[in-house]
Amino acid sequence: MDPRLLLLLLWSSGAQACNELISKESVRLVGGASRCAGTLELKHLGEWRPAVVFVSTPKAVAVICEHLACGSAVSVGRREKAPHRSVWWINGLCVEKASALWSFCVFPEPFPFASELTCSGVRAEEKHKPTEIVRLVGGASRCAGTLELKHLGEWRPAVVFPWSYKALTLACEHLDCGAAVSLRTREEASHRSVVQVSGPCVQAASAFWGVCLGPHYESFPVQIQILDLTCTDSVRLLNGSSLCSGRLEVKSNQSWSSVCDADFDQQDAEVVCRELGCGPPSVLQGALYGEVEAPVWSKEFQCGGHESALLDCRSSGSARNSCSPGKAVGLTCSEPVRLVGGASRCDGVLELKHLGQWRPAESLVWSMETVAVFCEHLGCGSAVSFRQRKIPQIRAVWSIFGQCLLTTSTLQDCVFQYDSDNSLYLTCSDLLVQPIISLSSINGVSGDLQQGLQVSSGSSFTISCSIQSQYPGGSFQLNFTSSNTATSYTQPAVNHAANFLFPAAEPAHQGNYSCVYHVYILSRNVSSESHQLTVTVSG
Repeated sequence: MDPRLLLLLLWSSGAQACNELISKESVRLVGGASRCAGTLELKHLGEWRPAVVFVSTPKAVAVICEHLACGSAVSVGRREKAPHRSVWWINGLCVEKASALWSFCVFPEPFPFASELTCSGVRAEEKHKPTEIVRLVGGASRCAGTLELKHLGEWRPAVVFPWSYKALTLACEHLDCGAAVSLRTREEASHRSVVQVSGPCVQAASAFWGVCLGPHYESFPVQIQILDLTCTDSVRLLNGSSLCSGRLEVKSNQSWSSVCDADFDQQDAEVVCRELGCGPPSVLQGALYGEVEAPVWSKEFQCGGHESALLDCRSSGSARNSCSPGKAVGLTCSEPVRLVGGASRCDGVLELKHLGQWRPAESLVWSMETVAVFCEHLGCGSAVSFRQRKIPQIRAVWSIFGQCLLTTSTLQDCVFQYDSDNSLYLTCSDLLVQPIISLSSINGVSGDLQQGLQVSSGSSFTISCSIQSQYPGGSFQLNFTSSNTATSYTQPAVNHAANFLFPAAEPAHQGNYSCVYHVYILSRNVSSESHQLTVTVSG
C-alpha cells in the first residue's frame, strides 16, 4: 500500500502511537540563514530525523512555524537527502485538524526528501519577497506573459491546478499588477521541469508562496500546459465582491490613486468595465466601497466610451488634491453573461466571458435554483426551463460549481476551465422584447413622450402596438387607466402589430395607455408590456 494512503487511513481512523504534544525542543530547522529557516528535523521516539510534511496545507505549515515561535509560514520546498534513509512523515491534514503538532500525526517512512521551511521570523532582508518568486515573462509588459515561479533556486513555468480567478489574481497582486483579466493556455512539448501548484491552496492561503508546493506538488518534466496571464496594470476596483466591482483606483508612476466622482462619468465607466473584461457599468456611485485610502488622481478623464483602456482617454488638469467623504468613484460592472442562439436575449445557450474569453458554460449538476442566478444577472426574470445541449465537438468550456453560485455574489469565484461537449440551454421568464406603443392623429400630435402627448378634441386618433418579430401569432391588449376608470381592448397581432382606432377624441380618452403582447410558447403563456403613454385632449 502507498505509505501516504496508509498515513491518511491511520489518521482518519484515530490510530495513535503515543498521544503526546511534541515539545518545542524536539523540532528544529537546520542549515538555513537563521533558526527560522532550513531543513525540518524532528526528534520523535528518541531519534532526530529529517521530516517531510505530506499534504503541506498553509495551516499545517503555519502550525509548525508557530510551534518554533517563528511567526507565520513564508515558503516550503523540498531538499534531497540520502536515499532509503527513513524520515519522519508529518501528516499535514492531521496537524491542521489538531491545530498542533501531536505525536500521533508522525510516522517513520523511507523517503528521499525532507521539507525545507522558511518562517517569517527570518530577518526582513532574508525573506523571499513575492516579486522574487513570481513573474510573467515574454509579454508586452511586466504585467503580462507566461506565469513562472522560482522554486529551489530555478525559474520554471507554473502549472496551477485547478486554477481559479482568485488564484491567478493573487499572482497579479504580488506583482503589483492589479487583477487577472485574461488567460490563454497552450500545450508545449518540453523537457523543462514545471512547478505544479495547488490552486485551492493558493486561494486559501491568500498568497502565492511555496507553502502550496509540497511532496504532492513537485516539479517534473512533462508535456506542459503553459499559462499566459494578463493582469490589469493601470486600473483596479477595490473592496468589492469581484474584479467587476469596487472603489476605482488608477496607477501612474508606480503608485495607485483614487478618482473623485466629479472627474468621472458614464463614458469613463464604460471604458473601465471594458478594460477589466467585465460587462457594461450598472452602478456608478461614491461611498459604496469604503472611503479613500490612496492619494487622489489629479486629472479629469474625458473618455469617448470607445477606448480600450482608461489611460488612453484624454484628460485635463483638476484642481482637486482630495475627495470629500463619499465622493471617491465606486463602480459596479455587470457580469459578462449572455444567452445565444435562442429566440431572444433571455433564451439560448449560456455563455460566460471569463478571463477575456467567451465560452459555453456547463456544470456536472444544474438545478432551477442555480440557473435562476443567470436569469437574474441578465435581468430576465426567473428560470423557466433548462436542458443540456451537445456542442459539435469537445472544446474548452467554463465549468461551474452550481452550489457555489448560491453562496457568493460573484460568478468568477465559481468558474474553472474544463474540456467538454456539453452546454446549457436556458430559458428565462422574460422571453419577449418590450412592445412599442405609438400615437398618431389626422390633425397631428403635440407634446413629447416624457411629458405626454396631446390630440385635438373631436379628431380621430390611433394607438399602435408593435413588437420585434420573434414568434408567430399572439395578440395585443391595450390597457387604459384614468383617475376614475380602467379599460382594456384586445386585437390579434397581424404582422406583429395591432392598431386601435378612436374615431373622435374626447375628455374621457385622457389617461395612460400601455400595450401588452401575449403569445403561447414553450407550452406556456408569456407576455411583455410596453412603456406607458400619457394622452391629453385639448380644446
